[in-house]
Amino acid sequence: MNRRDILKNFTLLPLVGGVAGTVFPFQNSNASPIAKGRDVFKELGVRTFINAAGTYTMMTGSLMHDYVVEAIESAATQFVMLDELQDKVGEKIAAMVHSEAAVVTSGAFSGLTLGLAGILTGKDVEKVRQLPHLEGTGMKSEVIYQKSHTIDYNHAFLNTGCKLIPVETVAELEAAISEKTALLHFLNIEAEKGKIMHEEWVALGKKHNIPTSIDIAADVPPVSNLWKFNDMGFDFVVISGGKAIRGPQSAGLLMGKKSIIEAARIHMPPRGFNIGRGMKVNKEEIVGMYVALEHYLAYDHDKEWKEWEGKIAVIDNAVKTIDGVTTTIDVPKLGNVTPTLRITWDKAKIKFTGKEIQEKLRFGNPSIEIAPGVQDNGISTTAWVLKPGEEKIVARRIKEELSIK
Repeated sequence: MNRRDILKNFTLLPLVGGVAGTVFPFQNSNASPIAKGRDVFKELGVRTFINAAGTYTMMTGSLMHDYVVEAIESAATQFVMLDELQDKVGEKIAAMVHSEAAVVTSGAFSGLTLGLAGILTGKDVEKVRQLPHLEGTGMKSEVIYQKSHTIDYNHAFLNTGCKLIPVETVAELEAAISEKTALLHFLNIEAEKGKIMHEEWVALGKKHNIPTSIDIAADVPPVSNLWKFNDMGFDFVVISGGKAIRGPQSAGLLMGKKSIIEAARIHMPPRGFNIGRGMKVNKEEIVGMYVALEHYLAYDHDKEWKEWEGKIAVIDNAVKTIDGVTTTIDVPKLGNVTPTLRITWDKAKIKFTGKEIQEKLRFGNPSIEIAPGVQDNGISTTAWVLKPGEEKIVARRIKEELSIK
């Protein structure tokens, strides 16, 4: 039996219950162990740095805790059936986040594509095969969203073949609704910029019998956001796994109504006749995501917050004594909700631009990354992904660079 024949046998496997897989320990007596302590990044000449910026994808998100790495290493030594693992993990995660169902995806972006794909096709395999070619299929083809919620990541919906329809008011939204409308989408990080808030958005969806979705990719903390929007009634919710939850950077969660999640699963590997085949998530990532979430929900989040405040205070106290420097600590209301230090200076007293300070820190020893979007006379830092003691290094280096005359 060739690979194609094997895949055909998995096409219509039930998504709940799966196929019981036998677990086999894997050992290769001929394999040479990798030397402990090997620094592959150093061998490759790849720069590593202290992250005083935050959980940005370009900076590879956050760092996994030891218990996540251990779970991944354990998962890597055994075989399981991918669908069965997603079934079992999905059941556990759904209970944690108050949703009917859940699945581990290859990030929040893929969750958006898969969630919409599930809505478009349901469990009709022939329709699944047709995406992203919607013309003549009878499938719906439009996603309505608020103009103020425009973001590059909305491109995830275009992958299904759908069009994006921007609106600003309730009247515009209701005028835009047609037989083509598949989804009403909401972007949490830009919520305050829109004219329609969360609850009203969900209510409009229910009124017109159209599913609603929300992107909360970087919107934990607070931890309550993991279930808040499911409880609110959004039909599906997506979040990144490799940020505050500290799961694998290449993982995320799609959670919501059972019918949507089950249909979305048909668009995912191991099936290969769909638009989601390239959005593969392996057993190690699934297990790592599950364990990371499990532990994240058990955190003492108040204690963690105080630790962040303590670290940011170390940096603040070091730099605010510099003549001409002004500091403020604030917490963004939406997205990356952590203590953030804003450092600005009098250009008459400090000759460097924010970009120059950023580059001095980046190419110094040790290399330090601060938050993107520097100002002409200002920079920003966070402390929530700093390793213990790194806040002292960041404080010293920023003070050194700002003190140069």
